Amino acid sequence: MKSIAFVFTTSPHTTAAGREALDAVLATSAYSENLSLFFIGDGVSQLLKHQQPQSILSRDYISAFRLLDLYEIEDLFVCDASLNDFGFSADDLFLDAQLLSGTEIAQKLAACDVVLRF
Repeated sequence: MKSIAFVFTTSPHTTAAGREALDAVLATSAYSENLSLFFIGDGVSQLLKHQQPQSILSRDYISAFRLLDLYEIEDLFVCDASLNDFGFSADDLFLDAQLLSGTEIAQKLAACDVVLRF
């Protein structure tokens, strides 16, 4: 079975990319068990605690990330350099994710058969 990587690179609520990526992940999980999610650059902010999208009249799709456990999607990787660039740490994330260096992320992405970037 092909391994599929979903790469989150945009901030939440600025465009529909994050919501569309999450929808694609959940839909794809019905057909494939070999999914990995990567949060790089602005994408690390998708997993930050205490977001208040209603204050900007945006839909709260972030809470749907908690469904990943139900769908048995466990390979979550966050770029540690991106977190540091924004002044965040793993404690600021609402999901457990493995922190990786840019080199480690590149190696994991190279091992995937399909890479989808949002």
